[in-house]
Amino acid sequence: MTTPAFSLLTPDCVMNALDNLGHRCDGRLLALNSYENRVYQVGMEDGLPLIAKFYRSGRWTDEAILEEHAFVQELAEREIPVVPALVMSGKTLHTFEGFRFAVFLRHGGRAPEFEDCNTLEWMGRFLGRIHAIGALKPFQHRPTLDIANFGVEPLDFLLTNHFIPVDLEAAYRSVAELALAGVRHCFARAGSTVKVLRLHGDCHAGNVLWTENGPHFVDFDDSRMGPAVQDLWMLLSGERADMVRQLNDVLAGYEDFCDFDSSELHLIEALRTLRLIHYSAWLAQRWDDPAFKQAFPWFNTQRYWQERILELREQIALMDEPPLGLV
Repeated sequence: MTTPAFSLLTPDCVMNALDNLGHRCDGRLLALNSYENRVYQVGMEDGLPLIAKFYRSGRWTDEAILEEHAFVQELAEREIPVVPALVMSGKTLHTFEGFRFAVFLRHGGRAPEFEDCNTLEWMGRFLGRIHAIGALKPFQHRPTLDIANFGVEPLDFLLTNHFIPVDLEAAYRSVAELALAGVRHCFARAGSTVKVLRLHGDCHAGNVLWTENGPHFVDFDDSRMGPAVQDLWMLLSGERADMVRQLNDVLAGYEDFCDFDSSELHLIEALRTLRLIHYSAWLAQRWDDPAFKQAFPWFNTQRYWQERILELREQIALMDEPPLGLV
């Protein structure tokens, strides 16, 4: 489905979309931090503000969006603290003037403190519960995180569309191909027993809100099939010893609800490498969107690509090291 450009998504259009569903807006509109889609907090004449999320054209099919909504609803019905799309007029996905959108209740919270071992253990329990449900059945309309769609295809896009400066292209191509060879080696070491399941898919601190009742996720837009460790490794940071400690804290909670296959530890640096390549291509694919040029002015500069080359060289070395161990 082709959606109009976000430049046509005016404040009046946003409020009229909610009015069309029977929710009278009071004129207050706050744009929230989102680049892939457009997300707004919309004040209501009667009741608390609502969150309206307008989907980027061409990214997901209707079926894929509805599958994400169904997964989050499945989690909510198991009393897992997530934020499902609201059912309005009998459905969760709506259209207005060509834009596809969904509506959510507003949920506040603060950023989690991942340096706290108790926070990490709580996050582990939370993710263990999500994965226990995610393993019950596969997605039918959402992709699987693999080397092709997170590594090979993004690299091809960058090279084919000449985003890399001419004098750095050969160096970037070479180091990226070596990095992908390292990724394949990591997946081979992990073995064929690694299972894929429905994931959150983008489990970083910005997608987690913390309250006195613990964490909840507010965005499953990147949900897809993949190995469980994809939702765990982004909780880790610092030196190797720090990450080992953090991993053990996370798994202490995770394994209360879901078994963890330790062979997936071979994939941590491989998945980090794929994310780095994919991220550069994601920026490139959105470069026609004026919001990206404003938010990421450093992208596509000489320095940016020099830093990416060094980053991938570091990843090649890290993928040659033994996986993070468990205490």
